[in-house]
Amino acid sequence: MATIGGLGLVAIVLVLLGGPWPVTLAETPVWPIIFLAAAAIAGEVKPIRLLREDGEERTLSTSAPFVLALVPIAGIGVAVAVQITASIADDVLHRRAPRKSLFNTAQYTLSVVTARLIFSWLAGVPFFGGPMPVEGAELIPLLLAGVGMIVVNWLLVAGVVSLSTGQTVWRVFRDDIKDLALTNIVLLSVGGIAAVTSADGAAALALLLAPVLAAHLFTAAAARHAHDATHDSLTGLGNRGQLHHELDRGFAQAAPLRTGGPGLVLIDLDHFKDFNDTLGHPVGDEILRQVAVRLREVAPDGASVHRLGGDEFAVVVRGDLAASRQVARDILASLDEPVRVETLELLVRASAGLAVAPLHGEDGETLMKNADIALYHAKLERDRISTFSPEFDINTVERLQLLTDLRTALDTGQLHVVYQPQTDLTDGRVVAVEALVRWRHPERGLVRADEFIPLAENSGLIFPVTAFVLDTALAQVARWHAAGLDVRMAVNLSARHLSDQGLPQQVGAALTRHQVPASSLVLEVTETAILSDPARADLVLHALRRLGVSIAIDDYGTGNASLSYLKRLEIDELKIDRSFVSNIGADHHDLIIVRSTISLALALDLRVVAEGIEDAETVTALRGLGHVIGQGYHLGRPVEAAELERVLGIEPPAEADAAPASIV
Repeated sequence: MATIGGLGLVAIVLVLLGGPWPVTLAETPVWPIIFLAAAAIAGEVKPIRLLREDGEERTLSTSAPFVLALVPIAGIGVAVAVQITASIADDVLHRRAPRKSLFNTAQYTLSVVTARLIFSWLAGVPFFGGPMPVEGAELIPLLLAGVGMIVVNWLLVAGVVSLSTGQTVWRVFRDDIKDLALTNIVLLSVGGIAAVTSADGAAALALLLAPVLAAHLFTAAAARHAHDATHDSLTGLGNRGQLHHELDRGFAQAAPLRTGGPGLVLIDLDHFKDFNDTLGHPVGDEILRQVAVRLREVAPDGASVHRLGGDEFAVVVRGDLAASRQVARDILASLDEPVRVETLELLVRASAGLAVAPLHGEDGETLMKNADIALYHAKLERDRISTFSPEFDINTVERLQLLTDLRTALDTGQLHVVYQPQTDLTDGRVVAVEALVRWRHPERGLVRADEFIPLAENSGLIFPVTAFVLDTALAQVARWHAAGLDVRMAVNLSARHLSDQGLPQQVGAALTRHQVPASSLVLEVTETAILSDPARADLVLHALRRLGVSIAIDDYGTGNASLSYLKRLEIDELKIDRSFVSNIGADHHDLIIVRSTISLALALDLRVVAEGIEDAETVTALRGLGHVIGQGYHLGRPVEAAELERVLGIEPPAEADAAPASIV
């Protein structure tokens, strides 16, 4: 830039000192020159805006044909002066930095000087010659001079772009030729016509405004169509096709410099479907628009933001792994403030998965796949931000296959329910059982619940899985009631259920279908599930309690909740987590925690269930702490209904034995 600036200043000085200014001022046609100068300045400050198929915007000044016409009819001095004026006016209007303005002025000056050199050589006139009319013989030299002016301008700009981005000069030059060559040919033709018709006065030149204006209108319409093809209509962000182009360009820019990047950050909003289902799609659309605004605001310079569809977004980062991680953190932090939609304040949460070249892929397709795998891992593990690791790829393939098999298992009856007894430690009676789902895979054998339940939660299959467990468990408790065993049935709910305002109606229908009193059903939720969306959880849990169903807090003590929800939600039961209960005989701190929790729960008139009882000593210790219900392998393992009936000495009615459990 310094070299070009220096050469440009030298050229300006030579033109100012060497030009025949007295002759020029005396012989130049005033009104045509004023018209061409005004057109050149207007064409510079109001360029044609072009949008390539890949979504990148380019601008093309229309000052070139009018400056070219000035080269013969007014001389090199006037042509350079007009071009400098137009360039500075555009730089001031757009508040460009002085260094960039100097470069623009210099490169335009060198381009115009080149045009005059070519014209003087081909037309056989002095370089510093005075104004001359353009006739048929001078038209070809003038058009070739225009080609030289544009080529020099392209080469100078391409050189700077090449140095700053690492791309070859030929690559940058080739892109300009491909995108702008045809339009420049049309503009040069306008320049030739302007030079020839200038002898007829400004009125004749005014006829040239129509084709120039038409070029602006046509290119503006084409730009709109190209923008629509590469951008999301709802948010204005780039679409999936534009994302792939940005990745390809990022790889092309990074490769010559051997730097890290590009990075890809995928963002997916958590439980967005709930907003659409509960509040309607217009509210959901407004949430997406506001999220898009926040992403644009926090994206660093050089990054591009895209919406891939639904509630999934992507950001291409020009940087390494550290830069990409920072972008992911900034994006999630930008969603900490509630999204305001009319009178509503909605808390929107998201998960992020990221992959960075060349660590996680050497092409856009691989980077996209691995970032998607990282996002899946973030959703599954509740990590919020997850960076791709090769082990995720293996796990993801297995999990996706397991997810497919789970869908089949629901349809083919591979799932079944087992029951673990809950015993009143005061008198040893079984007062309740917990229904636990099991899956016997035809090839894998028994699949652990902690393997497939998270998959079900993140895929939406948790709803049919829970419906199956609820329906099977209520059918079973109805049989036991008929056989004289009066027990409560506990069924687990996930966080996603607490966002489903249709759950109370579903539970009520199941109770009616099996003719089980609501007081016999206990629905277990975790502290984490309640806190994931407290407002909606309040509504759902209050509606369930109005049915007469009991609510239990499962794994109590492992979450980060405030005790205030015990009062606000009117909980019926606390289940103290096994991590505290199983070690009260050896760890004094665990004993203090369990004793305090039992005292608090009993004071609030809550039932207390202690999980994880593995030995008789724990039973004895808990009996001394108050009225506690126990659950654990020492008291009874999860077993099939028939096995539990055998242990308890129950003989269900024959007709109940024959009735199959229905599956919803």
